[in-house]
Amino acid sequence: MFYNFIFTALNFISGMNILRYITFRTMCALLTSLLVSFFLYPRFIKKFKFSQPIRDDGPQSHLVTKRGTPTMGGGIIIASSIISSLLWGDVTNKYMILLLLLTLSYALLGFTDDFLKIKYKNSKGICGKKKIMAQLLLAFIFSYLVELLRSPGIAGHLTFPFLKNFALVSTPFLLFFTTFVIVGSSNAVNLTDGLDGLATFPSMLTTGCLGIVTYLVGHALFANYLHIVHIPYSGEICIFCGALIGSCLGFLWYNAPPAQIFMGDTGSLAIGGALGGISVIVKHEFVLAIVGGLFVMEAMSVMIQVVYFRLTGKRIFLMAPIHHHFEKKGWNESTVVVRFWIISIVFALIGLATLKIR
Repeated sequence: MFYNFIFTALNFISGMNILRYITFRTMCALLTSLLVSFFLYPRFIKKFKFSQPIRDDGPQSHLVTKRGTPTMGGGIIIASSIISSLLWGDVTNKYMILLLLLTLSYALLGFTDDFLKIKYKNSKGICGKKKIMAQLLLAFIFSYLVELLRSPGIAGHLTFPFLKNFALVSTPFLLFFTTFVIVGSSNAVNLTDGLDGLATFPSMLTTGCLGIVTYLVGHALFANYLHIVHIPYSGEICIFCGALIGSCLGFLWYNAPPAQIFMGDTGSLAIGGALGGISVIVKHEFVLAIVGGLFVMEAMSVMIQVVYFRLTGKRIFLMAPIHHHFEKKGWNESTVVVRFWIISIVFALIGLATLKIR
C-alpha cells in the first residue's frame, strides 16, 4: 500500500527508488511485522486469559506446565503478516492478494476451531470431516484462481526437482495435486505445533527457503540460469515471506520455553496453508515437501500410527505425532525441540540444493 501510494513519485523523490527493489521491501516487511508483534503480544497476553484444554492422554508434564497458557497467539502472526504485506507489497499483484486471502481464510477456520475448544472446554473443536472439507474447498478455489493467472506456456504444468526439461501437463490432475499440497501442508504444521517453539522455527526456515525460491522464480535471468520455470510477477510474494518470518520471530520471543502463549490452530493452519500456497504459486510443491521435511515427518508419523493401529490393534510409536513419542521415551521437551530444529535445517539445505541440481 505504501509502495503503491508513492509509486508515481519514485522518479521525483531522491532515494525513494530503492522501494522498487523487492529485497529492500522484504527486509522492511520483516522488521515491520516484528515490531507489530512486539507491540501486540504483551497486551494480548495480559488481557487474554482463555486457554486451550490440554489432552489427558499426552505427556503428563504438559498437564502441569502448559495448563492455563493463553492460546490463539497465531492470530497476531497472521495479522502482523498481512498488515506488513499490504504496507510494503504491491496490492495490485494478484498472486499477493490470493495468497493473503488464502492465509486469512485458513486463519479464520483455525480461529473457529480454537474458539470451540475454549467454549466447550475440550480438545476436539470443529468436526474433523467438516474441517477437512472446508480446507479442501478453500485450497481448490485458490489453486483454480492461481491457474487462471498463468500464461499458456506454464498453465497446467507440474514441475519436478532435479529435472530441468520435464513437466507433467494436466490441469485436472494439477488442481487435485495442488489442493492436496495446501491441505497437507496446513495439517502438517498443525500437527507439529505441540511443543514450545517446535513449529515456529521450522516455519521460519521453510518460509525463508520458499522466499529464496520465489525471488529466483520471479527473476527471468536467475530462472533461466537455474533452469527453473519463470513466473512473472511472482517475486512480489517475497514481501509476504519476509513479513511472515518477522511475525514468527516476534511470536517465538513469547513462545520460547516456558511459553507465555500458544499459536493455536489460528496460526498453525494458516501458516501451513500459506506455505502450501506459496509453493503452488511458484510451482515448487515438491521442494516444499523437502524443505519442510520435518512437517512431513510429523504428519507421516500420525498416518502410520493410525493405519498400523487399525490393522493390528497395536501402536508403533508410544504416541503420535512423533515428537510426543520421544517425550514419552524420557527426552526433555527442550531437547526434542532443538534436535527437531536441527533436522529441519538439514531438510532446508537439501531442498535448496535442488535449485542447482538440475
